[in-house]
Amino acid sequence: MDVFGAIFFGLLQGLTEFLPVSSTGHLVLLHELFGANSSDLAFDAVLQLATVLAVIIYFRRDLMMLINAMTRRLSRLPVNEKDIALAYALMIGTVPAVLAGLLLESYMETIFRRPLLVGAVLVLGSLLFAFAEWHYQNHKREEKITIRKGLTIGLFQCLALVPGMSRSGASIVGGMFLGLSRSEAARFSFLLAIPIILGSGLKKLVDLMMAGGTTDWSGLIFAAIVAFLSGLFAIHFMLSFVRRHTLWPFIWYRLILSGVVFFIFWEV
Repeated sequence: MDVFGAIFFGLLQGLTEFLPVSSTGHLVLLHELFGANSSDLAFDAVLQLATVLAVIIYFRRDLMMLINAMTRRLSRLPVNEKDIALAYALMIGTVPAVLAGLLLESYMETIFRRPLLVGAVLVLGSLLFAFAEWHYQNHKREEKITIRKGLTIGLFQCLALVPGMSRSGASIVGGMFLGLSRSEAARFSFLLAIPIILGSGLKKLVDLMMAGGTTDWSGLIFAAIVAFLSGLFAIHFMLSFVRRHTLWPFIWYRLILSGVVFFIFWEV
């Protein structure tokens, strides 16, 4: 892959990782269109690490607040109960995706990476998002984050193991079903993403190193920089967007993309 191709993949990863359109689904489709090769693993790993760095930088104050809350709790010092509840909810919410990822690992790199499956899941995810919007408009909202809510949102996040669903989208609508505002659900979703994306990226990088082979690291560096910068933009954009707008623009995008996928990959 040349430098321009690498930059394009980096831009795609950075933008779609934090928008509810499925970054994995987009990468699966592009790899299928342009030909999969042994460097896919390296690109996926490095781009994931670049995007998780974007989350860490963007939410650095929130992370320091959570670390301080946990440190004070362990030291038996007074602590803001809202902060410690958020920390516990994030820890508990991470568990379902970790367990599901370990159980479904073999399927994630084979059966789940089929274009038509991505197209179908784009449609199913759109229906889920539409139902979440209906529920959001017709039920009362409760902004308080609890451990139970963290666990439930973590279960929703597991849906994103299938390319086409969207990790951010699944966890955001999970929060909306539980009464969180769109913006609060998005914030929790991005914080919840840190251990999952970090763990997945590091695992792929270790697998790559153990497998050996050649990799165009110069192209990867450009791609990683672009993924990091576009990831920062996507996070800021998404948090600003959901404060004033619904998820419907993303729902329509997903449906249009699914139509394109079926048109290109459907074998008559």
